[in-house]
Amino acid sequence: MTEENSTEVSEFFLLGFGAQHKYQYVLFVVFLVIYTTSMVGNIGMILLINTDSKLQTPMYFFLQHLAFVDICYTSAITPKMLQNFIVENNSISFRGCVIQLLFYATFATTDCYLLATMAVDRYVAICKPLRYLTIMSRTVCIQLLTGSYIMGSINASVHTGFTFSLSFCKSNNINHFFCDVPPILALSCSNIDLNIMLLSVFVGFNLTSTVLVVIFSYIYILAAILKMSSTAGRKKAFSTCASHLTAVTIFYGTLSYMYLNPPSNNSQNNMKVASIFYGIVIPMLNPLIYSLRNKEVKEALKGIGKRFL
Repeated sequence: MTEENSTEVSEFFLLGFGAQHKYQYVLFVVFLVIYTTSMVGNIGMILLINTDSKLQTPMYFFLQHLAFVDICYTSAITPKMLQNFIVENNSISFRGCVIQLLFYATFATTDCYLLATMAVDRYVAICKPLRYLTIMSRTVCIQLLTGSYIMGSINASVHTGFTFSLSFCKSNNINHFFCDVPPILALSCSNIDLNIMLLSVFVGFNLTSTVLVVIFSYIYILAAILKMSSTAGRKKAFSTCASHLTAVTIFYGTLSYMYLNPPSNNSQNNMKVASIFYGIVIPMLNPLIYSLRNKEVKEALKGIGKRFL
């Protein structure tokens, strides 16, 4: 894939939001605070898991990688968006657009599979507690993690390769605040039927397969919890799943709305709002969800607090 053969433009312009120029400095401050909070929260989560011996379990192994993936995919889009709020030139080079989409799609898709993997981990922990550490061995955890990254890389490579192999002659103004597949396809003068089919098939497969894993895992988890005779045991089991279930609901709900919602007159503006929530806000919420709703994380944070007080 070469720039000269695939496009008539050497750069794109990110149009961002309609009211961007009027409220650009307010928006810059708001999103800078969100991005900074996201970085601090996720980096803090990684450091906390690596320094606390009580958190050296498969569940937290996946959680620290979820934090890493959140850092990567929000960093693929947020810094450029922040730059465009305070500079007049909101251009992005052709190669820069390719790299941004590749990184964003890789880590966003990996996030899907990591959340599904974490659901399986919770299923094994609650339904097969005596064999938990045997089933979720270090080798199995690494294999599941590697598979998640591979699926993310395949999905991103296919979409990026097919999207930027098109010819762009309509315009070079991307009606979005970052390089995403749908608004880029709208600029092409090539036949995009194959691209639309690939988008539907890959997004549909990734969402369906991972959501089904989550649903079936929680069906078995719920059945196991209802069979528990101890009220305290039920409460503990529910508490270990609450944070993950909250994160899953927010993540998949937003992602489904972004890519599977039927087109409408306001679809582009709605997609921008959904993209903000999915790509910028959710990476900030995840560490808050896991820290506020997880007893072990709260205890680890208290332990660190006592060391410095």
